[in-house]
Amino acid sequence: MLLWLLYPLHEDVSVFNVIRYITFRSAYAGVTALLLSFALGPPLIRWLQQVRMRQIIRRDGPSSHYTKEGTPTMGGLLILAALVIPTLLWGNLENRLVLIALGSTLWLGAIGFLDDWLKIQKMSKGLLGRYKIAGQLALGLGLGTYIYLNPVHPTATTVTSIPFLKNVFLDLGIFYIPFVALVITGASNAVNLTDGLDGLATGTAAMAAAAFAGLAYLSGHARFSEYLNILFVREAGELTVFLAAMVGASLGFLWFNTHPASVFMGDTGSLALGGALGTVAVLIKREFLLVVIGGIFVLEALSVILQVASFKLRRKRILKMAPLHHHFELSGWAETKVVVRFWIVAALFALLSLSTLKLQ
Repeated sequence: MLLWLLYPLHEDVSVFNVIRYITFRSAYAGVTALLLSFALGPPLIRWLQQVRMRQIIRRDGPSSHYTKEGTPTMGGLLILAALVIPTLLWGNLENRLVLIALGSTLWLGAIGFLDDWLKIQKMSKGLLGRYKIAGQLALGLGLGTYIYLNPVHPTATTVTSIPFLKNVFLDLGIFYIPFVALVITGASNAVNLTDGLDGLATGTAAMAAAAFAGLAYLSGHARFSEYLNILFVREAGELTVFLAAMVGASLGFLWFNTHPASVFMGDTGSLALGGALGTVAVLIKREFLLVVIGGIFVLEALSVILQVASFKLRRKRILKMAPLHHHFELSGWAETKVVVRFWIVAALFALLSLSTLKLQ
């Protein structure tokens, strides 16, 4: 929006020329998101308390979490506001990839909101799993079909990059459509499973978004992409603004979500953040690299899958409790120790993902 309003003035006031630079707008999108979080956080938390949007703690989890019952939830509304508003202000709204990323985030945020609302209305299971998955798959199939018919890359419509391998790409053909659905659904659910400790999913998502911001900028820059031998996606650079806002929104929410949390993001936030990461991975043709960037999310999801499979096949559990963060809690680690150590591993995954650029 500001690009439309201010850039035309650069002919008379040269300082407005800076508005056209993605790096400038990305930096200010992040700062705007952070400041919005600080400004909107306290009144939103008070409102959530007043309308009794309070977390109900499941009794099959760690007993140390019982004291958290009654903490305001649906704080994902703050994340969405602090992500969407700066993107609208600083982003190029004529860029279709930005609009796709925003639309995907809001779609999954709405599914999460409905799930949270139903849980709070004493429907303990919330939105039935099959309906939640259906909503995620619908988004993924819709996005996959759109990209198939309207390529983001002119010569690599159904192609995805393979991390760590030079000039190696996988062309999925028509199967790219269900592949996109798998990426979107998997990413949103993986972040949802990670959201079990104060600040864990929030901080990890911020690191993943920062890594993707770097990748999006490089992928959308003709010279950098040529030098690094990566796919050039002409419109991808503008996603840097969206991702910078996501970093700022996550860090701003972390201010209130750090232990002991004043508010939880709920599925409203976790599904939206996961879906945003999955969507960006698809748009810049880095679907497999998402596994590295979101390594913590992948480990958390795998821990649940393996735990369930082991119990069904052998009647034995391989972890004290799944997802993985609960296993370490029950092993004697303090909650803050689990969170910070997982953040450290998440940072290593993010750095590892960026290192793959020099291997191509």
